[in-house]
Amino acid sequence: MAINFTLPLRIAQAVLAIIILGLTAYAVNAWNGNGHWHWSPAEINYMLFCSIWTILALAYLLIAPVRFETAAHKYGILAAEALTMIFWFAAFIALAVLLTDLGCSSHWGVCRAATAATVFAAFEWLLFAATTLMAGLHCWRTRGTHNTRHDPAIETRAAV
Repeated sequence: MAINFTLPLRIAQAVLAIIILGLTAYAVNAWNGNGHWHWSPAEINYMLFCSIWTILALAYLLIAPVRFETAAHKYGILAAEALTMIFWFAAFIALAVLLTDLGCSSHWGVCRAATAATVFAAFEWLLFAATTLMAGLHCWRTRGTHNTRHDPAIETRAAV
């Protein structure tokens, strides 16, 4: 019996997305509510977007292969994985550069939350890199065939 790593990876991706959503929502709120800042930086707003996007993408990646097999085209799965991976890479790099440029003090709560979100986002990127690689390998292995189905090994349910 083959070991399926997809469900634990998806659970980790969902947990990290929710953690990052909370951290970035706090940072956006704190930056907007601060006395001398009346805006939150685009980098933290973008990471907030990435966490919301990830929740929606995970809904597609979890439900489509099981319930809507026609919507789970192998290239659709690959596109969702790759796009989400690219989003996370851009998000954690951009926020890390911003925090370095601002010279955030470790005593300011917003900087601590943004730094934690950056670290979690780097791990989220690694998780999506792994699942993108899995989806890409399936597309590579089935090239030249008329197989448009997703890889059954990436389903999150047990094979019957």
